[in-house]
Amino acid sequence: MKVLLFNGSPRAKGCTFTVLCEIANVLNAQGIETEILQIGNKPVQDCVGCNGCVEKGKCVFSGDCVNEWIEKAKSADGFIFATPVYYAHPSGRILSAMDRLFYAGGKNFKHKPAAVIASARRAGTTATLDTISKHFGIAQMPIITSTYWNMVHGNTPEQTKQDLEGMHTMRNLGANMAWILKCIDVGKNQGIEVPQAETSARTNFIREK
Repeated sequence: MKVLLFNGSPRAKGCTFTVLCEIANVLNAQGIETEILQIGNKPVQDCVGCNGCVEKGKCVFSGDCVNEWIEKAKSADGFIFATPVYYAHPSGRILSAMDRLFYAGGKNFKHKPAAVIASARRAGTTATLDTISKHFGIAQMPIITSTYWNMVHGNTPEQTKQDLEGMHTMRNLGANMAWILKCIDVGKNQGIEVPQAETSARTNFIREK
């Protein structure tokens, strides 16, 4: 089993990375492979709704990390998306990446468990968690929770480690992810299949006369 951990911060070794390492250690101790993917500090293209990905199976824009992440998601069993908080919302880069990930490669995420983590100096964490979690809901993904909302506070990696409740919230999150993954694996071995969703109806609020 493998979990991909997405670092939505432009800083490769900052607070967000510190949190992901804490979770990765818990998962590794449970025998689950992990990989931390860094979004970096280069621009990430927004989705433009061109629908080119419908035919290609990947995003038409190839100048950033998105298509690489879509490929990695095929063989992954779970996902953790972590972001710093900017002006009380997620990083613009992680939102742009996730819009394209789930639009172009949504089938690679469907029915797989996921979690979101917000790293902040002070405020904006719950709004950030809510925004990113929307991607999971439309992809029928079980959302992994912890003993508090999945957030941690600090302005430097050292300060983040001093948020003792935040750090044990992260470790509990890692343990819960490992538990759910193992339960899913047992279910598969027992012949339990994922449900087949109804998709025939698509209702618009505005109708032409």
